[in-house]
Amino acid sequence: MMFKGYRGKYEVDTNTGIVFGRVLDIRAVVTFKSKTKEEAAQAFRDSVDDYLDFCQELGEEPNQPVL
Repeated sequence: MMFKGYRGKYEVDTNTGIVFGRVLDIRAVVTFKSKTKEEAAQAFRDSVDDYLDFCQELGEEPNQPVL
């Protein structure tokens, strides 16, 4: 998945059915989870937006993806 230059990856926990993932290629730890694969893309986008908003609130530059 890609959003605003950030790449994400998700997996499904086969025991619980929960979808969990993380934003790749940055030093910061940014994760997301959802109930379905279909919701994972939105959860990923929300996490990226939240991360960018958080950095702005702190007055810090967000980590840029290292591709």
